[in-house]
Amino acid sequence: MHPLWTTKKLYMKDKRILYVSSEVIPYLPETEISSMSFEAPRMVNSNKGQIRIFMPRYGNINERRHQLHEVIRLSGMNLVINDMDVPLIIKVASIPKERMQVYFIDNEDYFKRKATFSDEKGNFFSDNDERAIFFAKGVIETVKKLNWSPDIIHVHGWLASFLPLYLKKHYDKEPLFENSKIVTSVYNQGFKGQLDAKVTDKIMFDGIEKEHIQELEEPDYINMMKIAIKNSDAIISGSEELPEELTNYLKELEMPMLKYHKKEEFSSAYLDFYLNEVLS
Repeated sequence: MHPLWTTKKLYMKDKRILYVSSEVIPYLPETEISSMSFEAPRMVNSNKGQIRIFMPRYGNINERRHQLHEVIRLSGMNLVINDMDVPLIIKVASIPKERMQVYFIDNEDYFKRKATFSDEKGNFFSDNDERAIFFAKGVIETVKKLNWSPDIIHVHGWLASFLPLYLKKHYDKEPLFENSKIVTSVYNQGFKGQLDAKVTDKIMFDGIEKEHIQELEEPDYINMMKIAIKNSDAIISGSEELPEELTNYLKELEMPMLKYHKKEEFSSAYLDFYLNEVLS
């Protein structure tokens, strides 16, 4: 074994990495996002790091087959979304043959429907903005309940992309995340059209000032990712090619960035990036 790899194994010991993703295999079909949201935590896990994985509990996830069960001690709180009390349910499952648990953020109104982002006719769900806000706040509140302070929070997928904004602008006084570094993976896997036009009002209801979300005056995929990127501490290209506007936006920023690596060869690059760029 390469001596540097051995050293990295030691460095990852006791490092805590929180993975927050819109999709993870084996619970949803394989995509760049769902695949890397599985492979990256598995890699950290095998290198002596500690991980937590969070994703939404969409209605098309078979709870019986995947053996999801509710975690009563974590469920039961209400989140306020746009002046409405919304119950938060937490479920958990273990990935077969891997020593990894996945926490699922659930709510009857937002996640019971038997689809992820669109209905059977391909129509984008009109409340995807609220689902994204609920997911971000649900993850943060659950991690607070777990009292688990992550060294790195790694975000995958647009439905998870409000998390950096909420951590930096809504939970900025929360001591649990005081030293957490946010890494966002940017993918060429977004959505057509736009979120609800009132998404800025719903975010501002949480005390986040309008100047921090000006991009969301036009709430499309590109601008949603710009919000995530500018509230992150480091960026990873999750796709070989990204939308041109995002590529140009990233070129203007001064923060650690890791270029795209294929699934077969990402491990040492991600480890090096985590340890020597993000945590240094």
